Amino acid sequence: MLEHGGRLRAASVRWGIPLSDWLDLSTGIAPWPYPLPAVPPAVWQRLPEEGDGLEAAAAAYYGTSDILMLPGSQLAIQTLPRLLPAGRVRMVLPLYQEHPAAWQAAGHHLVTTEDAPADYAVVCRPNNPTAIFPDLGALLECARQVRLLVVDEAFIDAATNAAGQPLPSMMAQLAEGSGNIVVLRSLGKFFGLAGLRLGCLSGPPQLMTRLRHELGPWAVSHPARWAARLALTDLAWQQQQRQRLQQAAQRLADLLQHSGLWDSHRLSRSERSPALGGALFCYCPHPRAGQIQDALAQRGILVRHFDSPAALRFGLPATETDWQRLTTALQEIA
Repeated sequence: MLEHGGRLRAASVRWGIPLSDWLDLSTGIAPWPYPLPAVPPAVWQRLPEEGDGLEAAAAAYYGTSDILMLPGSQLAIQTLPRLLPAGRVRMVLPLYQEHPAAWQAAGHHLVTTEDAPADYAVVCRPNNPTAIFPDLGALLECARQVRLLVVDEAFIDAATNAAGQPLPSMMAQLAEGSGNIVVLRSLGKFFGLAGLRLGCLSGPPQLMTRLRHELGPWAVSHPARWAARLALTDLAWQQQQRQRLQQAAQRLADLLQHSGLWDSHRLSRSERSPALGGALFCYCPHPRAGQIQDALAQRGILVRHFDSPAALRFGLPATETDWQRLTTALQEIA
């Protein structure tokens, strides 16, 4: 099992702090979940079925009708490599570690240089954990070089342009006929519904058919389908969520820059300010990342630590109390 953020129970045991006393900033999940109403009893009692409005809501939100709903995009990450002939897969690291693990487990050969010849390529947009946004033109050129390009857009929903409009998804390229691109999306991050375990995929029809067969019937639970339809159609809430995520991400970046943890003379130009991961997290390279994580954990604040390269990832605090707690901790350890 690979290491992930959000493991509060393990942190509680490791640092001897009760579960209820932690401030969890170790994930890129929005701290304000979509406010779901009470679940109707029939949603619990009846089997899920299509035709309930979810596919139509997803088509309107994502901009394409060719969508396969999934019990979390993680399932596609693990299953897709097994549906393809073994070959060379290109990934520029660091990358969400489940991708290389799944492809290697399925017998593919991993190549990690940007221009290496390959049969397949996997890219996160924005990248997790570095928060870098690959250029759309570069991605389309990459798609022309490989048999299949997989683009993981789990964190893109909150990302906006200078005018505050949502950034375009690679799913728009699918609607324009790009036949060798698979795009993964997640409802867990932006909507703050990670416990729901719901995502979706769009890509070549034959591959979607094979994946649908692998999933079998009732892959997505009725409560998950019901909740997702509400969230995907609530445009006013989505706009409010984008605005507060952008504001919180900028506030976090400012706090981290002024904390004394970064030396701009030591960093490359692209690292001189914490990179905002689609407004859901901040990624900060630091040679003492492990020590800083430990110092924060001793104060009951959990952040994500990466070894190669040494870096930290900070999620967004939810309340003013959380902000003050993080500010005080950073002042103490700076």
